[in-house]
Amino acid sequence: MEYSIRELSELAGVSARTLRYYDEIGLLAPLYVNDAGYRYYGEKELELLQQILFYRERGFSLQQISQILYEQEFDVLSALQEHLSELEEQRCRIERLISSVNLTIASMKGECKMSDKERFEAFKKKIVEENEERYGDEVREKYGDEEIDASNRKMLNMTEEDYEKFQNLGKEIVKRLEEAVKAGEDPEGDCGRGIAALHKEWLGMTWKKYTEDAHKGIVNMYIADERFKSYYDKETPGCTEFLRKAVLSWAERI
Repeated sequence: MEYSIRELSELAGVSARTLRYYDEIGLLAPLYVNDAGYRYYGEKELELLQQILFYRERGFSLQQISQILYEQEFDVLSALQEHLSELEEQRCRIERLISSVNLTIASMKGECKMSDKERFEAFKKKIVEENEERYGDEVREKYGDEEIDASNRKMLNMTEEDYEKFQNLGKEIVKRLEEAVKAGEDPEGDCGRGIAALHKEWLGMTWKKYTEDAHKGIVNMYIADERFKSYYDKETPGCTEFLRKAVLSWAERI
């Protein structure tokens, strides 16, 4: 079956302007263009558009999608199975969050009693889910699924005492960074060494295995990605860069 650009636009929920743009950049060419200049699309083009929309939903850029779709080894069936797996993971995460929120609401209404353990478990799960939503693609691409899954398990298996220590370490790192930047300390000095050591200890509470190279990699990623950088620079700009320099200088000696 063939579709005019208007018909495909209505079918897929994508504007005709977008379809024309996809053609202009070589992402999705029509099956043919008739003498009047109208674009027509066939089954293959429909499949490709479906893949484009799936990858767009997952946050891929148009350039990344083009590279994926037009690789020699690209397999539509494998891609669909990958999309399905991703969607099922998202569904599980959302269902866990819904269950946790429903339990909390019921507890607040007095319909049931939520134990401190349940509150704590729900809170840990929420942190893991939020981290996956915000940073999952980047860190999984850089460090691999096995490492990130192991890190998530360590977080979920933390006792209340472990988690309190983890939180306190994180706050202490930020506090000392802000003090160091305001005081004009040298990240290659003793102050920087102490902060780098604290950061190593904090990472070790969730990492499967600590390595100096991974430590250096993570602080470089903090600088490269504004979402990470804003965490440390929220109150005092320059904290992320101080941390990066301190870790690069001291990682192999702490």
